[in-house]
Amino acid sequence: MKSVNKLWMETVVCSARNGVDARLTRLLEARQELRRRSPGCRNAWVARSMDGQPMFLLQAVYESEEAWHSASKRVVDELDERDGGIEHLLSGPPLVGIFALEPDDIS
Repeated sequence: MKSVNKLWMETVVCSARNGVDARLTRLLEARQELRRRSPGCRNAWVARSMDGQPMFLLQAVYESEEAWHSASKRVVDELDERDGGIEHLLSGPPLVGIFALEPDDIS
């Protein structure tokens, strides 16, 4: 039987500007680590394109909308404030989506 409480899955696809992919990688990894340590975050990860291009996939799974908002706020308050954020390292706007996920679909 499927749960009526859906999980929130955030998915972001982004690309680095030329010459800054190593720095962007470090900043993305730090952000996903902070998300993993946030209450209500089940897991968060970052993956780089298999073809060597500076394209990244970030995903995180949250217990609720509130957990997603809280983790996002922590990133802005704790990391963006300190390191200036990632926007200036991106080659263009990221593709961002929030998806519903059944708890039984992940292990």
